[in-house]
Amino acid sequence: MSEKSYLELAQKILTKGNLKADRTGTGTKSIFGAQLRFNLKDGFPLLTTKKVPFGLIKSELLWFIHGDTNIRYLLENNNHIWDEWAFEKYVQSSDYSGPEMKDFGQRRLKDSEFKNIYDQEMLKFTQKVLEDQDFANKYGDLGNVYGRQWRAWKTSKGATIDQLHEVIETIKHHPDSRRMIVSAWNPEDVPQMALPPCHTLYQFYVSNGKLSLQLYQRSADLFLGVPFNIASYALLNSLIAQITGLEVGELIIAFGDVHIYLNHFNQFEEQFKNPILPLPTIQINPAIKQIDEYQMDDIELLNYQSAKRIAAPVAV
Repeated sequence: MSEKSYLELAQKILTKGNLKADRTGTGTKSIFGAQLRFNLKDGFPLLTTKKVPFGLIKSELLWFIHGDTNIRYLLENNNHIWDEWAFEKYVQSSDYSGPEMKDFGQRRLKDSEFKNIYDQEMLKFTQKVLEDQDFANKYGDLGNVYGRQWRAWKTSKGATIDQLHEVIETIKHHPDSRRMIVSAWNPEDVPQMALPPCHTLYQFYVSNGKLSLQLYQRSADLFLGVPFNIASYALLNSLIAQITGLEVGELIIAFGDVHIYLNHFNQFEEQFKNPILPLPTIQINPAIKQIDEYQMDDIELLNYQSAKRIAAPVAV
C-alpha cells in the first residue's frame, strides 16, 4: 500500500462514514477499524499530495524519544503542535490575569476578533515559556504524555520502566521475541494527561534482517494527524533500524476510530486533485549508535516534492 491507499481511505470515510459527535464539538465522519501498510524500502512515506512539515515531525519525535514532556524543547525548534494543551492549563490557573479564555478552541474558529486576542495571549505565553525556566516548569509541562510513558513508565511499586530502551535491547539480542511492545496508554495516568494518547501502542517485528513496526491508533484525525503519524513512526522505525544494524521493513498502522472532521471536507477535495509524486528519502547520521544521541541535525529529508500546504483548523 502507499499514499494511494491513504487517499482511498479518505474517500471511503467521506462516502460511507458514520456521522458522529466528538469531544471538540466539531463533528466527524468516521469508520471503526482500518489499516494502512507502507513498504519503507520504497521511500520515506511523507505525503506528496499536500506539503507535510517534516521539521515538526522530526522535532516532536525526538521530544518523545528524549522522554521530554515540556513544550519548551518544541518551542526552541519552532514547533507549536502542543501549545494549546499547555496554554489551556495556564489560562485555567490563578496566575492567569488576561482576557477570559473559556472554550477558546471553538471560539477562535468562529470569532475573528477573539482569535486575534487569543493569538496575542498565546504569543505571550510561549515567549514566557522560552524565557522563564520556572514558568516553563510549571506551565510548559504536559504531564505523563508520550515521552514519559515511553521512557519512564511508573510502576505500582514506585519504580520506572524505560520501555523504549528495553525494546531496543530485545531487538538486538532476542529479535524473534513477540514482546517488543511500547505502550503509551497507562489507565492510571490518563486522567492527568493533557491529551490521552491517540497512538496508544506499537510493536516491532524482525524478519530477514528487516525491522518492521505496527502501530495501533485508537483515534485518528485523517487529514491533520495521520500524515504526521505515518511519517513519525516510519522515522522511529528507521532510527531504531540503524542502531540495531537492521534494514527497514514495513510500517503498518491499525486504526480504531479513524475520522474526518466536518470542517476538513473541502481540504480533502482539494488534496484529491493533486498528483501523487515520487517519495523522498531520509539520511541518518551513521555515527549515532544510541537512541538518546539523535539530534535534529542527524536526520535529513532528501528530494521531497509535494503539492502546496493545505491549511485546516485544529480541533481542540
